[in-house]
Amino acid sequence: MSETRKTALVLGAGGFIGSHMVKRLKSEGYWVRGVDLKYPEFTATAADEFVQGDLRDVEFVRRVIQFKGEQGNFYNSVPYRCIRPFDEIYQFAADMGGAGFVFTGENDADIMHNSVSINLNVLEEVRKLNETFDGVDKEWTEANRPALDQPTKIFYSGSACMYPEHNQLDPDNPDCREESAYPANPDSEYGWEKLFSERLYFAYHRNYGIPVRVTRYHNIFGPEGTWEGGREKAPAAICRKVAYLPETGGAIEVWGDGLQTRSFLFIDECIEASRRLMDSDFIGPVNIGSEEMVTINELVETAARVAGKEVRKMHKLDAPLGVRGRNSNNDVVRRELGWDYSQTLEEGIRKTYEWISAQIETRTEAKQLITIQ
Repeated sequence: MSETRKTALVLGAGGFIGSHMVKRLKSEGYWVRGVDLKYPEFTATAADEFVQGDLRDVEFVRRVIQFKGEQGNFYNSVPYRCIRPFDEIYQFAADMGGAGFVFTGENDADIMHNSVSINLNVLEEVRKLNETFDGVDKEWTEANRPALDQPTKIFYSGSACMYPEHNQLDPDNPDCREESAYPANPDSEYGWEKLFSERLYFAYHRNYGIPVRVTRYHNIFGPEGTWEGGREKAPAAICRKVAYLPETGGAIEVWGDGLQTRSFLFIDECIEASRRLMDSDFIGPVNIGSEEMVTINELVETAARVAGKEVRKMHKLDAPLGVRGRNSNNDVVRRELGWDYSQTLEEGIRKTYEWISAQIETRTEAKQLITIQ
């Protein structure tokens, strides 16, 4: 379909996982268009072209999924015969955040409306464009109609938040096998939206032949992710709190009793597993996560050890928490993709802590410079 190399459209390319995926695809020689409401916050985009826009706008989606050639541009008009579908689409765009955003109940309507709207728009417009390349559109003649060897393949980043609450009440023995998803009972509207959207992708695959690949991510973390402001995930929040402590240490607030369990996967490993899924014949759903389950108290202790600080925990028992226990089960991903996590939590926390500490140091130096001036 592409002129000289494979093409990819990354939706949500200004976000944490999306911006890392853009880098990976570029390193593999893809021509990449990134799309988001915002540019990446912490680094320049690696995309060949970055388009800012709202994926809830169906007209914008209709335009942004069209590849106009490596010399083309989203903002340029080209003859219709020059337009092609992208080889691959990676759909990371969503309204999301950490427990402080997801579990308060205050953002439920926005989370469901925004994310579902994006997924519906993307799937429907890809369906229409693929059908155009089957010769339906009147602007094509038999002489100039390109062959669509394979419809655009779409990767959807789902979440382990769709697993039933009743399987995650025991912090020591959560059940997050792929087949345990039903009877459905997610503990948040965010989880229900993820479950619906997952089913939506599979429905378009069955009814319209769109190749899809669906993951269930388990707590992805690492450098260049949100680390403050209320939408950050637990590893970033803990690293930030510890980094702000003096070298002599001190106390930080920990949500809940700290006995709730989770597993956390470093971003590089997430990207590797996601690329393997996209290149495979397996459509999913598949867990992508670590099986190194820890309590939140142990997560704090890991960050403290990395920082070399004495840290006391002040538990906030009325804070938003989510389920009591969650841990990835990697039986399917090992069998189907030959992938498993290889990095320990402490290795990932060390890299994340060092990056967040550098962000804080840069900010402090900038404030001092302003004060001096």
